[in-house]
Amino acid sequence: MVTRRRQLVTMMLSERQRLQLAIAVVRPSIQAMIEAIRKQLDDVEAQMVGHVQTPYAELDKLLRSASGIAAVASATLMAELPELGKLNRREIAALVGVAPMVNDSGNTKGRRRVQGGRFEIRRVLYMATLTAARHNPAIKAFYDRLKAAGKLPKVALVACMRKLLTTLNAMVKTNKPWDKSLHCA
Repeated sequence: MVTRRRQLVTMMLSERQRLQLAIAVVRPSIQAMIEAIRKQLDDVEAQMVGHVQTPYAELDKLLRSASGIAAVASATLMAELPELGKLNRREIAALVGVAPMVNDSGNTKGRRRVQGGRFEIRRVLYMATLTAARHNPAIKAFYDRLKAAGKLPKVALVACMRKLLTTLNAMVKTNKPWDKSLHCA
């Protein structure tokens, strides 16, 4: 269902781009397709939420206790990252592709980069982190501190993605929900 949702979102984007370039005669057909895709997307999202509520209700509630993680992010994490809670913080960050990889050779110190990993998890985590950077006090303070230290906004956001992921991993591992007092910046 997560894969089908992703396919429908891609189709919706394609149709919206076609609509911008279409001549007047073709527009009603494209708008009908957009409406049909929107209905399918609503159905798939409802099925995802329903499926998660049955066997995975506790895990869903645990993940969604963190600000920034909503129904789609929770379902995607459960479906595409079954290792969540089973690996240590370095392993989970490397698996998703948010761990900084060194680019050193001899005396040369290169820039650290994030690469590889599971793209779909990174995409969902990016959106969740954007929300968390506004509404989650710990992530917001961490982001602000990195920006004040001179980090580029995107570098600070990727660091926040890693922090959110490792926090979620620890939450699943210990089976304890998000607690503001435990997650200081």
